[in-house]
Amino acid sequence: MKVKECMCNDVCCVKPDANLNQVAKLMSENHIGCIPVCDDNNCICGIVTDRDILLRAVACEKDTKNCQVSDIMTCNVCTCKEDDEMTNAQSKMAQNQIRRLPVCDQNNKVVGILTLGNLAQNERDLGVQEVCTTIEGICNCNEHKNAE
Repeated sequence: MKVKECMCNDVCCVKPDANLNQVAKLMSENHIGCIPVCDDNNCICGIVTDRDILLRAVACEKDTKNCQVSDIMTCNVCTCKEDDEMTNAQSKMAQNQIRRLPVCDQNNKVVGILTLGNLAQNERDLGVQEVCTTIEGICNCNEHKNAE
């Protein structure tokens, strides 16, 4: 199965100069927990999560009205291509403990996002065990088992 068959095509993106209040509002309105940050050509340059806003801005008492997303976003974004095999994308998610993986085209433009929800929705085609293995990797569940 290819990533493009599993991913969400409807992706909200923001520019690096968007303020955190705008980004949080966009997340709330769209019921999402992360947003890719893209340049003027829609090429990915970062990603920001609701957790980033909380821990890197609110907890640090930054002024969210004046703080730009570029101040708190993750810059070295792990992505995949729309024509990648799902097994490769799942491995990338598990190895890097990523719950949401931006999907880019050949020009590095954001065309979708692959989430844990997408894996769950496609578990029949992907295989229940494979999805469970991916989630265990993302959550690092095996480390807790080894500690016991």
